[in-house]
Amino acid sequence: MVCKLSTRLMNICVASFCKVQQLEKAEAVIIDAIRLGTLPDVVTYNTLVAAYCRFVDLDAGYSILSRMREVDINPNVITYNSLIAGASNHSLLSRCFELFDEMIMLGIPPDVWSYNTLMHCFFKLYKPEEANTVFHDIIMTNLSPCSTSLNTMFNGLCKNGYTSSALKLFRYFKQNGFVPQLITYNILIDGLCKSGRLRAARRVLKELEESNLEPNASTYTTLMKYFFRSGKFEEGIEVFYEMKNKGYTYDAFSYCTVSSAFAKIGRLNEAHRCYELMIEKGIKLDIVCYNILVNMYCIGGRLEEVYNLLNEIEEAGLKCDEYTHTTLIDGLCRAGNIDGALKHLKYMDTLGFDSNLVAYNCMVDRLCKAGYINKALRIFRKMDVRDCITYTSLVHNLCNERRYFDAYRVLLACLNQGMKVFRPTQRVVVKGLRSSGLYSEARKLQSKIRLSTILQ
Repeated sequence: MVCKLSTRLMNICVASFCKVQQLEKAEAVIIDAIRLGTLPDVVTYNTLVAAYCRFVDLDAGYSILSRMREVDINPNVITYNSLIAGASNHSLLSRCFELFDEMIMLGIPPDVWSYNTLMHCFFKLYKPEEANTVFHDIIMTNLSPCSTSLNTMFNGLCKNGYTSSALKLFRYFKQNGFVPQLITYNILIDGLCKSGRLRAARRVLKELEESNLEPNASTYTTLMKYFFRSGKFEEGIEVFYEMKNKGYTYDAFSYCTVSSAFAKIGRLNEAHRCYELMIEKGIKLDIVCYNILVNMYCIGGRLEEVYNLLNEIEEAGLKCDEYTHTTLIDGLCRAGNIDGALKHLKYMDTLGFDSNLVAYNCMVDRLCKAGYINKALRIFRKMDVRDCITYTSLVHNLCNERRYFDAYRVLLACLNQGMKVFRPTQRVVVKGLRSSGLYSEARKLQSKIRLSTILQ
């Protein structure tokens, strides 16, 4: 009895040190226990295997097996489950299958968690059919799939493009006694939203609300996010108010998402009200929240309030990022203050950001739209880094001004850099060159576009 209690106490100490990543101290506990006559058991070594796999690497965890053999302790299914999970977490997916085969060769029957991890590996490899086979193996071996098994299937099928199959499987198991968890509903809602089936996702949310479970912030924000992305702002806002009116918990991300949507459709007062609600709820504003506020005020032309916000950001101990300054530059351009925008762009260059590409792209586009296309060209030529957005914006605006030869030269430079301008813009340049009588340039450009398409 004393020995068993001592071994249990040792295992508790080892597990405690492993949880806080103090593996050397965990090893020291084992050494001291052996000196006192208390021997480690399979639980001790399984704890070490899991910790080494998680915090060091798979080889370190696997090396524990040789130590177990030295003291005549046989690994069990928990040992191999930890190793398989470790291989999966370190993206060593082929090792997962090797360890699974090794476990069977040693006569250790896999349990449901072994199969769960294997299913997860197949889904990560985008092999849903093999994962489905593993799922059927659970049933064929008379093991009952647990909620994790089913959630792994639902999640894997959704992420591999089989959302309909996931929903059918969900319906089947629910009719046969499966009690879904909140995470189950969230997986299905997310999968349906990503596949564009927003109405079906709405129905799953209604089903969730009718159950004994309570949707969380993730449930609602997922739906809101995809409604807004698809341009269905009213439906997204409706989801937000439904969440708010029913008293469900919501976070800063929810408010920011809705506030941004209100701003995009011009409902600035309601956008501002979202921030007032955040403050009333005691939610602390971060730089993302302030950036949306800056954008909102810029859209409304309230530049004085933007500068007040910049001061407020500094007083809150936060630091403006590239998005903050880019939004201000865009707002100054919208207000017709081109000189102010150019000055702020120069100031931004002194702040030491890794890249001001988005700000420069914004400046080029806004200068073109304001009729200062030659200024935009000068800034374009000074840019050290450009991307396809830079070229597409400039080429598009040059075409709008019927400056097809300049657009042709910019587009050629883009293609020579291995980038590509959007196809509709390419076609406009070719058509414009022909209408201007520049047939040779049009043929040369078409040839370059074809070559670029082949190479890419």
